Amino acid sequence: MASSREYLEFVLDQLSSLEGVTHKAMMGEYIIYYQGKIVGGIYDDRFLVKQTPSAKRLMPEAPTELPYEGAKEMLLVEDIDDRDFLCRLLNAMAAELPAPKKKR
Repeated sequence: MASSREYLEFVLDQLSSLEGVTHKAMMGEYIIYYQGKIVGGIYDDRFLVKQTPSAKRLMPEAPTELPYEGAKEMLLVEDIDDRDFLCRLLNAMAAELPAPKKKR
């Protein structure tokens, strides 16, 4: 099942107070970037984020789910309606994620 454009737009709206949030369509799903870093994505209308130490600390009870078969498990963001929480989450995660690789 592919993700709906409406769900993507809802998540992006929730993150609209952050500068530098972008997305890229990928085989019916959406990769979410913050400050040029991949923080997670929209998979089957679920917002999943990478398992960084801060994401685990901010969401200690979050279930892990597979975005697609063969992928690494990610954390399900269940409190999708809390804009302040989402912004804190992405800010904390961005500090821990590696800088994007330079394109050749």
